[in-house]
Amino acid sequence: MMRWSPARSPRPGCPHRRLRVLLTRELPFGLSTGASTFRPWASASFVGARHIFPCTLAAGDSAAVCRALQDRLSATEWALPGHIVADVAVESGVDPQTLRIEILTVED
Repeated sequence: MMRWSPARSPRPGCPHRRLRVLLTRELPFGLSTGASTFRPWASASFVGARHIFPCTLAAGDSAAVCRALQDRLSATEWALPGHIVADVAVESGVDPQTLRIEILTVED
């Protein structure tokens, strides 16, 4: 069994770096990502990872940005060879200028 480490992929071919690049392209102006993390995830039928991206909003209403970003990211076609984006969640953070994006990927 491979142990989890924040420095290396949990399984060969983990799409975390590519997902971060694709996500950065989809973010609106004024929203920037911080240090992202991922954790291995599995169900009875699937194997994948949970990718968490904390974001900081330069200015504006975080609730409105959160709703608009949820709609935009849910409609995005993610190009991740060997993986599928199963779910995207955008949540407001504790601070009014922070958001948290969580993306669940599963192996194809």
